[in-house]
Amino acid sequence: MKKRISLLLFVLLLPCTVLADTLSMDGKVNAKHTTEVYAPIGGTVDRVVGEVGQQVTADDILVSLRTDKVYADENGTVTGIFGEPGDAAETVAARYGAVLYIERDSAFVIDATTDNAYNSVSAKFVHVGETVYARCKSNSSREGVGRIKAIDGTGFTVEIDEGSFIPGDTVELYRDKSHSAGKHIGSGTAGRQNPVAVTGSGSIVRIAVKDGDIVKKGDLLMETLTGAFDGYRMTGTDITAGQEGVIAALNASQGSPIAKDSVVAVLYRREDMRVSAELPEDSLNQLHEGDSVHIELSADERREYTGTVTMISGVASEGTNEVTYRVLIDFTPDDAVRYGMSVVVETIEAESSEEEDVQEEEEPEADTEEDEPDAGEEMPEGRNGRRGEGAPEGGRRQRPDGN
Repeated sequence: MKKRISLLLFVLLLPCTVLADTLSMDGKVNAKHTTEVYAPIGGTVDRVVGEVGQQVTADDILVSLRTDKVYADENGTVTGIFGEPGDAAETVAARYGAVLYIERDSAFVIDATTDNAYNSVSAKFVHVGETVYARCKSNSSREGVGRIKAIDGTGFTVEIDEGSFIPGDTVELYRDKSHSAGKHIGSGTAGRQNPVAVTGSGSIVRIAVKDGDIVKKGDLLMETLTGAFDGYRMTGTDITAGQEGVIAALNASQGSPIAKDSVVAVLYRREDMRVSAELPEDSLNQLHEGDSVHIELSADERREYTGTVTMISGVASEGTNEVTYRVLIDFTPDDAVRYGMSVVVETIEAESSEEEDVQEEEEPEADTEEDEPDAGEEMPEGRNGRRGEGAPEGGRRQRPDGN
């Protein structure tokens, strides 16, 4: 008899996920480091260009300084420039006598006296500012017109505005063009006027003229700032950011003084962003340095970032109602993140998967069928006279007596 046994295999894999308790904290975006912008030189603030919170590049101007300006006191010609931008004006003047010189239009001066003037009270009594007419005693073709600019007893000084003389000429002075004897007020010696020495204080920012320029009284000659530039390298009147970042503080106002090397501004760099949060003391065992966390912007829940815990303070924070410990988290921000933003920090759930293996079970089906007899085979006779019914194995039914 053939038996067909059907084997059924049931393998059931039951994944089991174990979720750790999720820790959630409120946090703020702040800066790991700050960068100070120092004044390269002192001066007075002319204008404040930057604003707190402004994104700046390295070349953006934060503050402009007001320069001290030096103007021409005389009409004349610039004849020598010894200073240049970046130089200390006092140092140049100590070496060359001035930063630059101007030769006056009135190049000659006469040191005179009334000793040989016409013998009258009016002739011997001269006045400052009085116009006089000069003529060379040895050569009458050399003459000029000037004014008395100083008096010292019987001596006086005449500055020649028109005309030309040779230094050393003896010159007679008169009150009229015709050189009348009664108008003769004295005599003196012609000399060359010294060029005007132009000096200044502080560091030179700009020289406004060049050698040979003709200037008028009141023309701008140069500009300076208080103090000295580092290495005498002139950086100008503008104080720039020096690098990219966000202005966190600006310590300047229009008209206020700024000292050299003082902090003008404080910058936050974008790459220095981090998150700080407060960890309750009863959650200290749920977070560790080096753990990864999720960061979500409170203002935009779609913005999510992954951060790494870099520090958990060993000292409890002050000023909080409950005992908490400061947590610092590094992450990589994008353009949506700004300093001071509120965030939600959550621990990343630890997941583990377990599989239950159900062992194979074999269940034979009680589906046993008797084989049909082959043709010609005799069936044993049973009690009811039919073959195969009630017959014991071997075809004979055993009698009670054993026969």
